[in-house]
Amino acid sequence: MAERVLITGMGLVCPLGHDVETLWQAMLTGKSGMAKTTIFDASTFASDFSAEVKNYDPAEYTKKPQLHKDSNRGSGFAIGATAQACEQARINIETDQPADGIDRSRLGIYLGAGEGSVDNDVFFAALVKAWDAEAGEMDWGRWAEVAFGQMDPARELEQEPNMPAAHIAMLTGARGPTRSCLTACAASTQAVGEAMMLIRKGDADVMIAGGAHSMIHPLGVMGFNRLTALSTRNDSPETASRPFSASRDGFILGEGAAILILESLSSAKKRGVPILAEVIGYGSSSDAFRVTDMHEEGRGAIAAMTAALVDAGISYKDIDHINTHGTSTVENDSIETRAIKAVFKEEAKNTPANSVKSMFGHLIGAAGAAELITCILAIRDNIVPPTTNLNDPDPQLDLDYVPNEPRKMQVDVVMNESFGFGGQNNVVIVKRYE
Repeated sequence: MAERVLITGMGLVCPLGHDVETLWQAMLTGKSGMAKTTIFDASTFASDFSAEVKNYDPAEYTKKPQLHKDSNRGSGFAIGATAQACEQARINIETDQPADGIDRSRLGIYLGAGEGSVDNDVFFAALVKAWDAEAGEMDWGRWAEVAFGQMDPARELEQEPNMPAAHIAMLTGARGPTRSCLTACAASTQAVGEAMMLIRKGDADVMIAGGAHSMIHPLGVMGFNRLTALSTRNDSPETASRPFSASRDGFILGEGAAILILESLSSAKKRGVPILAEVIGYGSSSDAFRVTDMHEEGRGAIAAMTAALVDAGISYKDIDHINTHGTSTVENDSIETRAIKAVFKEEAKNTPANSVKSMFGHLIGAAGAAELITCILAIRDNIVPPTTNLNDPDPQLDLDYVPNEPRKMQVDVVMNESFGFGGQNNVVIVKRYE
């Protein structure tokens, strides 16, 4: 019989705070994490604001900062989020003799993580010096000569999307199955879902799962601006994320890390650790349509939601609350609403479906896991956080989006949806542990 899979720890670093409880209190008061970008000078960009993590130092979470001194922003966020989650789950870190009841060969990592940013200043300075204006082309030999002398190889290695997982392994001593996925906005939901499957199969007792990402750099912002995916409401960053609103004009680029400790029921009972929730269903699909657009009828989203319900062995009628992908783009919000109606039928309008991206932006690779943490908190406190800035509802979108105020209600089972560029769709269902 497959192992039941539980959540025994959570940790988070995001634009609304550097820990889970700070995030939660900020969300219940409708606080915004959006402001003018300070990581680089974005004043000439179409979107000059973002959702940054401010005043954060990963060295505060480790006794061995030298091991992590070259970490990129995403890896740095992962260090803090992992340390928090391990503390809650009573997993000892940074010790050769961890007396926490976990065999390190049975402790794995599954992370949805994006590529780290390049050392832009050195990279582009070398480009300038290597440009042959007379020939009208790059002198790549000259570029290599200049760059080789100035680029830090350790920092360049941090571009690789598996680096956050490497830092987590160094922090925790995890030597079990270790995997990374880069399915854009759906990555960390995929990581949680597939980590659950590894435990069910018996390949691990405990999995450190979630996501870490930062794309708030010139290339990231420019790319999303060219796709017309980002809001350009530069005069009002705090209210720019408007999921399901008639005036929505794009998402707000965020950053951060969210980590959950997934553990088999037998391991959790043996160790006597508190249980926060149970992961009961996972569904995954691909649109097979376009790399930038969802299928008009939401066929991929419908397939992923349906698969998650089947895996959980429940009906759509058993879902108390849906945490939507809810990006605040015209396309996503419309198609996601259509997909929810197709799956939830007569219950669609009766099932609260919020978007917390309205408060902390879109954390890309870390988004799904961060939002899953809010689902678990909703179960814990029987409160659904609001979709803020929903002051002019789109008349074509008629679900219950929990506008502007948190809602006290019984929450036992929650569906968390993540849909990524490229058409990857991942859905996880969690429930109150009984």
